Amino acid sequence: MTRINEHGQPIGDPVERWTPRQTPSPVVLEGRHVRLEPLAADHAEPLFESLGGEENADLWTYRIDLEAPSSVKETAQLVAHGAAARDHLTFAVVPRSEGEARGLTSLYRIDPDNGSIEVGGIIYARSLQRTPASTEATYLLARHLFDELGYRRLEWKLDSCNEPSAAAARRLGFSYEGRHRNALVYKGRNRDTDWFSIIDAEWPAIRERIETWLDAANFDPTGRQRTSLSELMAR
Repeated sequence: MTRINEHGQPIGDPVERWTPRQTPSPVVLEGRHVRLEPLAADHAEPLFESLGGEENADLWTYRIDLEAPSSVKETAQLVAHGAAARDHLTFAVVPRSEGEARGLTSLYRIDPDNGSIEVGGIIYARSLQRTPASTEATYLLARHLFDELGYRRLEWKLDSCNEPSAAAARRLGFSYEGRHRNALVYKGRNRDTDWFSIIDAEWPAIRERIETWLDAANFDPTGRQRTSLSELMAR
């Protein structure tokens, strides 16, 4: 039922007992398949090994501000800049099967007053892509933000040409919100930005489905999934 104020105007639902949320801090988030660690200098070498060089240039196509680093030194500079940033928080993604950093994921647009935050800057080595570890990485961030810090909204934004990222967002339960046309100019080209989100009311059901998918019982002895996450989300 639409709420009406004393002036006869429709207004939004009240948010009971709302207080600003805590700004996320550099914490270690542990899962069965992956560990998220605050970005640090010792991540530079393994990140270069798995993400750097011309052979991995395609992994960086949709990064707004970065190209593939060409050396460990250049990677170390990238890591130092990310670790020192005050407007976003970056984690190294460390799959337990490898024990070394094989990806990056960040929190942007951190808005504690309104309980809104964006997960972005995701870049995974080929060995990490399409694995339980990559799914669990975003799940760990979402669980930390919704269940521990009490955020109301988690955003995922992407270049509209980046269909693999859009597919990943949908698979993880994010809802499409629309397209901001001519949103950015980067690397000499236009970007239309597609917006996705999960809100707090949706999170418990999404969390349950991801946890069901990650459960060991969902995988056969060869590691093949019995039920896909997309199937679980569709239910």
